[in-house]
Amino acid sequence: MLNFRKVIILCLLIPVIGFAQDNNAGQKALYGNHSGTHEKHRKAILRNMEEVMGKLPSRDRIRISDINILDSLKEKTFTRYNILFTVAANETLPVYLYVPHSSAGGKKLPAMLVLHETDNLGRKAVDGQANKPNRAHARELAERGYVVIAPDFPSFGETADYNFETDRYDSGTMKGIFNHMRCIDLLQSKSYVDPERIGVIGHSLGGHNSIFVAAFDSRIKVAVSSCGWTQFEYYSIGEAAEKRYGGRLGPWAQTRYMPFMKSKFDLDGDRIPFNFDKAIAAIAPRAFFSVSPIHDSNFDYKGVKAGIALVGPVYKSLGASDQLQVRYPDAEHDFPVESRKEAYAFIDKILSHKPENTIVK
Repeated sequence: MLNFRKVIILCLLIPVIGFAQDNNAGQKALYGNHSGTHEKHRKAILRNMEEVMGKLPSRDRIRISDINILDSLKEKTFTRYNILFTVAANETLPVYLYVPHSSAGGKKLPAMLVLHETDNLGRKAVDGQANKPNRAHARELAERGYVVIAPDFPSFGETADYNFETDRYDSGTMKGIFNHMRCIDLLQSKSYVDPERIGVIGHSLGGHNSIFVAAFDSRIKVAVSSCGWTQFEYYSIGEAAEKRYGGRLGPWAQTRYMPFMKSKFDLDGDRIPFNFDKAIAAIAPRAFFSVSPIHDSNFDYKGVKAGIALVGPVYKSLGASDQLQVRYPDAEHDFPVESRKEAYAFIDKILSHKPENTIVK
């Protein structure tokens, strides 16, 4: 019997066979030949992700009453609004919304969804309030001229008392995906946002959540993940932590993440029906940029290389090899200045944006 994972890999590589057989065709024709097939693969991947995360709920249109501005802070180049956003009935989400002053001229601006790392401050961390270097990417992107939305992930920031046991979701991860897609809805509802130029960026926890939401939401044109992933078979937490969490993949099965990893799949990587290369393949041919430091003890860069080797042919088959980019900085679990400069420049290129400020420090 064929191993399930091998079958999925084989399916993802089908377009590569077509590429080899029709290497005289132009990239435009190539994409046209395989886009339909790839979309079927993408939907299959998303179904497999839902097997682990639970079903993605449907969403309603944004109403004026869904957005409650609590306060605002006017700075040199943008205004930061503190908002309590009603994402669904009886479900509210604290977010920061950064609106550049340049939006006053009626020009439609690109926008970024910015997701925070594992930090009790939640969205305040990406605003630079965590007193950590290399974490204020929401503020940096706002200064660059992007409309930015930065939400709290459930159980962080002002949602510290979030109750996963009583909500309607099968996982905290799926609750996060739903919230993050609602953030895209909010951005698209604003007259000063270009709905066709929206991306997502995150570090660590925010790094893999960026991958997850971009996989499910095709409105996202570019996704950046810093220290956010490695193939599950390369994920290592040490012997003591394995005992604490009940297995090598135990941290992924926490209530705030994906408890089905344990209850349905017994922390067995061979049984879990998706891996990060599949999630990134679901983003293709849209742009993806990974920052994967070689000394990251959490997400082994060797597992990133293994995943990129699997997903690279998918991007190539779609004529989008240049849309898949990876950097391996000589750093630990961090989002260094040079890596952010490269990531921001990549976002600028994909979203056709000339930055108002290019200082990154």
